[in-house]
Amino acid sequence: MPMIWNRLRYGIRALLGKNPAGRRLTVFPDDVFIVSYPRSGNTWIRFLVGNLLDPDNPITFANVESRVPEIYFFSDQQLLARARPRILKSHEYFDPRYKRTIYVVRDPRDVAVSLYYYSMKRKTIPQGYALEEFIPRFVAGEFFDYCGSWEEHVLSWHATRKSHAESLFLRYEDLLANPEQELARIAGVLHADGVPGQVARAVELSSAARMRNLEEKHSSEWRLTRGTRQDIAFVRQAKSGGWRSELSAPLVRTIEQAWGATMKNLGYELLVDEMAISGKAED
Repeated sequence: MPMIWNRLRYGIRALLGKNPAGRRLTVFPDDVFIVSYPRSGNTWIRFLVGNLLDPDNPITFANVESRVPEIYFFSDQQLLARARPRILKSHEYFDPRYKRTIYVVRDPRDVAVSLYYYSMKRKTIPQGYALEEFIPRFVAGEFFDYCGSWEEHVLSWHATRKSHAESLFLRYEDLLANPEQELARIAGVLHADGVPGQVARAVELSSAARMRNLEEKHSSEWRLTRGTRQDIAFVRQAKSGGWRSELSAPLVRTIEQAWGATMKNLGYELLVDEMAISGKAED
C-alpha cells in the first residue's frame, strides 16, 4: 500500500509540475553544468562562478539556489523559467545532453571522509557509526543511487568529456593549490573574461573561512542544511589529504584496491605503493 501511495503521489506531483527535475531536466545547448560526485567541491565552484560573474552581489547560502540552482531542488518547469544561459548544479553520471560541463574530481579517500561526516550531519547514519562499516558501503556506492560509485561516476565523465572543447575536467586538489589559475580556466567554459582582478576577487569572496561564516548565518535557511545537525559543519576542513589522519591503513587499502588504477591515472598517489616501498605492505 505505501508503494502504491508513493507512486500516486509522484504522479500527481508530475502532473502539477512539482517533481524535482533531476535527470528529467530539459537541457539546452547553452546550459553550463557544474558536475561532481557528492562532497567533491561542487558548492565551492558554485560560489567561485557566482562571485566571478557578479562580484558586486556576492554568493551566500541564502541566494546560491537563485544564482546557480541545483537540479534536485526545482522542477523542470521552474528551471525552464530561468534566464539563459543557465548555470546549473548536477551530480548526475554522464549525460550526453550536457555539452558544456565543469567537472570536478576529488581524491576518493577525502570524499569518503567528507561524506562520512556529511551523512552524520544529515542523520542518515548515527553518531559514532563505525568507519569500518561505512567505507565498504561507500565503495559499493550505496549512499547515492543516482550516482553509482565514485569510480563509476568519475569514469563516465572522464572518458567522454576530458578532451571536449566546451568542457573542463579539473581536480579539487589543483583548485586548492592554485584557485586563481583554475578559476581562469573555468571562466573559459563560461565564455567570461577572466580578468585577473575579477578572478582574485571571486577567490577572496569564496574562501573557506568566508563560506563557514556564511554557513553559520544561513544554515537554517539553505535547503541542503535546513533540518540537519547544526553541530556538524557543511563546510569542513576544505583541504586535501585529511584522510591520512582519519582512515586506518586497512580502510585506505579497501578504497585503493577497488579504484587504485583510476586513482593513479588521475594523479593520486596510493598509500599501498608507499607501504610497499617502506616494507609495510603486510602490516
